[in-house]
Amino acid sequence: MTFETENGALVCRRMGETLRIEPWGRDSFRVRASMLPKLTGNDWALTETVEKCDAQITIGKEDHWVGDGTIDKKEIATIVNGRLKAVVNFAGVISFYRDHKLILREYFRNYDGTLSRESRCLKLVNREWKGVIGGSEYALNVKFESDKKEKIFGMGQYQQDCLDLKGCVLELAQRNSQISVPFAVSSLGYGFLWNNPAVGRVSFGKNYTEWIARATKEMDYWITAADTPKQILENYTAVTGRAEMFPEDLMGLWQCKLRYRTQDEVLSVARQYRKEGIKIDQIVIDFFHWTVQGDWKFDEKYWPDPKAMVDELHEMGIKVIVSVWPSVDRKSENFGPMMERGLLIRTERGAAQTYDYQGDCVEIDPFNPETRKYVWDVCKKNYYDYGIDAFWLDNSEPDYGVYDFENYRYFDGPALAVSNLYPQLYSRTFYEGMCEEKKGTVVNLLRCAWAGSQKYGNVVWSGDVPSTFEAFADQLQCGLNMGLAGIPWWTTDIGGFMTDDVNDPDFRQLLIRWYQFAVYSPVLRMHGDRGPYNIPPLDDRDWGGGYLHTGQPNELWSYGEDNYAIMKKYYDVRISMHDYIKKLYEEAHENGSPLLRTMFYEFPDDEKCWDAEDQYMFGSRFLAAPILHLNEWNRSVYLPAGKWKLTSTGEVFEGGCTVNVDAPIDYMPVFERMD
Repeated sequence: MTFETENGALVCRRMGETLRIEPWGRDSFRVRASMLPKLTGNDWALTETVEKCDAQITIGKEDHWVGDGTIDKKEIATIVNGRLKAVVNFAGVISFYRDHKLILREYFRNYDGTLSRESRCLKLVNREWKGVIGGSEYALNVKFESDKKEKIFGMGQYQQDCLDLKGCVLELAQRNSQISVPFAVSSLGYGFLWNNPAVGRVSFGKNYTEWIARATKEMDYWITAADTPKQILENYTAVTGRAEMFPEDLMGLWQCKLRYRTQDEVLSVARQYRKEGIKIDQIVIDFFHWTVQGDWKFDEKYWPDPKAMVDELHEMGIKVIVSVWPSVDRKSENFGPMMERGLLIRTERGAAQTYDYQGDCVEIDPFNPETRKYVWDVCKKNYYDYGIDAFWLDNSEPDYGVYDFENYRYFDGPALAVSNLYPQLYSRTFYEGMCEEKKGTVVNLLRCAWAGSQKYGNVVWSGDVPSTFEAFADQLQCGLNMGLAGIPWWTTDIGGFMTDDVNDPDFRQLLIRWYQFAVYSPVLRMHGDRGPYNIPPLDDRDWGGGYLHTGQPNELWSYGEDNYAIMKKYYDVRISMHDYIKKLYEEAHENGSPLLRTMFYEFPDDEKCWDAEDQYMFGSRFLAAPILHLNEWNRSVYLPAGKWKLTSTGEVFEGGCTVNVDAPIDYMPVFERMD
């Protein structure tokens, strides 16, 4: 290994690999390596300008055990940025220290290793490069030593019941309801961003941690050190970006269902809400309001005057959001021009098809700037110019018919190398166009995200999840880990997306419990595909806004008077918290703090808070304990040190203990922090 300094960075070379470590923000390093002649220069998630940091770099010698009992001198290099130090030995193995205490070290078991005399015959190296046959990319495997006592959080959204990700294997790929945001927060006091949009896998094993990119041109990760998760998130969002200030007029109720089929249906629902005295902030027009996928326009038969509809809704103080899918049907008027100009995803072999729901479709390629301009121009003309306020960018993974990533190629290269960035670029198609219009903060709804998506006006929801208590419990850890991955604007379909029978009393109980949780969440949004499917289509065409099924009504009053009374009660709770919620959004904008917070985020010195997985903090003031099981009428809640007031009775508890509280159907246990 040879060492040198270059513009404040430490550069190391060995066996054809170039390794570069440089300061990148407060107490942080960016670490890149490549087997190619030079680094790509891609920023990926590290888009923000950071203050210049003067790192201290030293290159020297250390004692090295040779194997015959003798000691040799080998070169070693050290780079220090504030509280974080990286040490690179002669074999290229990197060790990271916070305040001189080891927090992370690459895993190396080879003949010339210096870190362990055992297991050297395994021939396992810290960074393994294997050329992808026929291409310029490499398959990359990077290993780190594992600390069995460590807890790991963040990483986006995975449909599982694990809040602590230690021991988990996570696919680094985007799917419906799975969101790869590869930033991990460690209980050892560091944050780690895998700054690489390649499809792959991470294993947080007890024996070692392993990051895999199936096709990439370079290794790129960022590491920061801090005392608390809050400081780690502040460092992380300083280099990847922060959400803008969320508009006050969207902090209440969003109304949605699958699906409002006509403008008359939309207006009748809005008028009924006004009659009921319930203000809705936004109403959502879901899919197949269009002619065919990729036309990106209203079916005139059922939406004859969109501008008049929008004007009336605006007069009621209601904003309007409309669904846009990235899929383009071969029957669409845009398919020919987009295919001819290379604006759609390409397949490496076989037919040109990437999606087959309700049509033979190929999805757009937002990696191509020309694609982004084309799609925005069409949607501006057919939606935005009518006064539509925002876009529901559904299927934004994209939702492939088959997730054979090796069969797809984008403008920037093979999907294996860059596909995880797709949802962010899809959102930027609209974010950038809307910013140019200068009509206020952009807030769009997406089903997927990647590292840094928080800065592009993305409200991310948890996808098409089942209407079960098991799925509901999963959404709690999904929201908490999304927040720790830097995505503060997050929501779910209240009651889950997939319901067989809205009249089932078990479902209605689930709906109420989910709604109570949603009131203490960033965005309160009614949505779902509600069975039974016994509503006839509007016409017998096999295209357009009339033929596809619609779900049962999904307004607050749709589930009986008793449930309506509970939802109105909690609606009032949400409205009463407006000023508080505004402050939470301000925090997200100022320092990256999520609204939905793990217990340890607020109480990092309390070991029990690191184990609490079924309760959370809504900001710093409210401790919420959702009811996650059918027919559960009381539950235990751990209260950290301090005084806590139960919101149902006003009773004050001294913290540092676990209490049992009642949870009748009209109440979710919530404690208000008193000090």
